[in-house]
Amino acid sequence: MAKVVPLFSGSQGNSYYVSCGGEGILIDAGRTAKQLTNVLNSNNIDISTIRGIFVTHEHIDHVKGVRVFANRYSIPVYSSLGTMTAMERSNYIDEKTDCRVIESGGVDLDNMHIDRFPISHDCAEGCGYRVDMGDVSFALATDLGYLSDEVKNALSGCDVVVIESNHDVRMLQIGPYPYHLKRRILSDLGHLSNTECSGFLPELVRNGTKRFILAHLSRENNMPEIAYQESLNELNSNGMNLQSDFTLNVAPVESDGSSIIF
Repeated sequence: MAKVVPLFSGSQGNSYYVSCGGEGILIDAGRTAKQLTNVLNSNNIDISTIRGIFVTHEHIDHVKGVRVFANRYSIPVYSSLGTMTAMERSNYIDEKTDCRVIESGGVDLDNMHIDRFPISHDCAEGCGYRVDMGDVSFALATDLGYLSDEVKNALSGCDVVVIESNHDVRMLQIGPYPYHLKRRILSDLGHLSNTECSGFLPELVRNGTKRFILAHLSRENNMPEIAYQESLNELNSNGMNLQSDFTLNVAPVESDGSSIIF
């Protein structure tokens, strides 16, 4: 049995727990070690079963708790070399941290094979992750400037996909952000809009994805109901039906106790 638990999502912090057969990993640790410990306990997740923390990139909303949490519980930290170097430079890891660079071919941990794929974002060497667990698979892709072929190929065929639906373009355009920040978000090194995200979902369903989690929603430039409805409308317009063909959820800012079992 495989399980995904969205622990935190959004600009305040991001973290997901993925498990198979009782052993699990964290993807990102973007809240404090105390907050991560509390949310794992509240979800009845035994921290001693976490085999690794897989970091997507070095921005604080993805790495805030990495050093303290990893060192406290003796959990290895995995990432690209560029991300590892950037984390070390900013003191998000230290000499006590068990750091492991993911080379070509990925990593095998218990019942999981975890591999990374490149993303386009304004960071050192950002990545998403695909986790293959026997006959089922999971992928996470957030902080995407655009949907590259590498991202599309990595997500194709996954049973469960966490994908960024960061902003509503109109809300961003008329919102309070300064021009330079709006331009950054809309660029190929920024974040994926609701429209870009939703337009890709039918292709994923046609290739076997059954469960979607919309993630990393902007607090200022989006609303969960807007992101959800735009994706639902796009899937429905392609002749795909909720429940029979797919399920669709929005990751909560902080865990509400929900999980996806597959």
